[in-house]
Amino acid sequence: MPSCINLNCWMSINPNKRVAFLTLGCKLNFSESSTLAREFEDHGYCRVAPSSKADVYVINTCSVTEHADKKCRQAIRKVISLSPHAQVVVTGCYAQLKPDEVAAIEGVKLIVGAKEKGNIIHLLNENVNEEMAPVIYSCNIEDVEVIFPAYSSGDRTRSFLKVQDGCNYHCSYCTIPLARGKSRNLPIETILKEAEEVASKGVKEIILTGVNIGDFGQTTGESFLDLIKKLEKVDGIERYRISSIEPNLLTTEIIEYVAQSSKFLPHFHIPLQSGTNGILKAMRRRYTTEQFTNKISEIKNALPNVFIGIDIIVGFPGESKSDFEETFHLLERLNVAFLHIFPYSVRPNTPAELLPNRVPPDEISRRVHQLKILSEKLHQQFYHNNIGQKANVLFEARRKNEMMMGYTENYILVEAPYMQNMTNTIVPVTLNGIAENGNATIEITTL
Repeated sequence: MPSCINLNCWMSINPNKRVAFLTLGCKLNFSESSTLAREFEDHGYCRVAPSSKADVYVINTCSVTEHADKKCRQAIRKVISLSPHAQVVVTGCYAQLKPDEVAAIEGVKLIVGAKEKGNIIHLLNENVNEEMAPVIYSCNIEDVEVIFPAYSSGDRTRSFLKVQDGCNYHCSYCTIPLARGKSRNLPIETILKEAEEVASKGVKEIILTGVNIGDFGQTTGESFLDLIKKLEKVDGIERYRISSIEPNLLTTEIIEYVAQSSKFLPHFHIPLQSGTNGILKAMRRRYTTEQFTNKISEIKNALPNVFIGIDIIVGFPGESKSDFEETFHLLERLNVAFLHIFPYSVRPNTPAELLPNRVPPDEISRRVHQLKILSEKLHQQFYHNNIGQKANVLFEARRKNEMMMGYTENYILVEAPYMQNMTNTIVPVTLNGIAENGNATIEITTL
């Protein structure tokens, strides 16, 4: 997934110790960083923005692509330049996979692997010597069996809730199993307590996140279907979204449950990665294009107005022009709502690193551009197909040009004139048009 920096700032009662968190990458990282930040605040730290001077910086990194690695290095150097005497802690996938590379950056104090990620504040207290050499903790992924509960906070509208970590799949292009370890999860009862805590903060919507959430239950003998059935009963949470889920793990039973659920929304994010069986086999994916096509049809039959986003990797070794054209035409036929497009990036220690027939970078860029145009077309068409439909919008507190924003059940972004009493409220509406900025416009049916 592409890397991005999520910036949030909450102030606590102790202004003497300042901590800043930089989170790069996925929603799972964001949920973990938010949980770590709450622990720091409980220990008397004041959380400040990453652009501010701080005594401690915790950088939660991503390593899904070479570009992500580069952004991590830039982020580390930027905070060291901003506060040269700060204690800089680097954790996350980049730290796990390349701890020595991180340690070579002057100014880094701690590199914390996946096993000790939940114990950063305690490790920091043990290493307060400003002059010490960088210390590396637990970056042997074979040792990782723990999983710490995590959810994001700071946004009253929605929260990312971690339900699973690690992955037992070994796709030929992916380093995530090397960075996150084997698939594992907390018991459902523990996750329910986390969801109840989220609800107590006034949050209305939860996004379930993990590395391979459909594989939930590997360590407890439970299933993802068991989990969502229990989450449905949590008081106070009115909406759930399922983040990225493998097509072979998105079962008929899960689809049918979502279709009849009053809380789980018609919104799926499903990785396809390639539209040809030859490339899927080289990627070590666990389905064919025919099976994927049937899965999309099954979802649409059960949920006619469903939002489906699809992940695509462009330029995998051996992807010919005809392979790309086949992928392009399959995506046209599938007629989903959005494409998440990723140019292939060679990752060290993966089988794909050794594959021949590399696609030239300029050709990869050309193919990415074509798919971006297709994605925009599909996204606009999905919005237009929903004009005239009734929906329920959860309005956010954010305000732009006297307009407020919110999402429908099927993830259509709408805008309306700002009304404070509607923030963090689910409002029945009718979609009646598309604004110049691409957002849907609405008529509020009741307040």
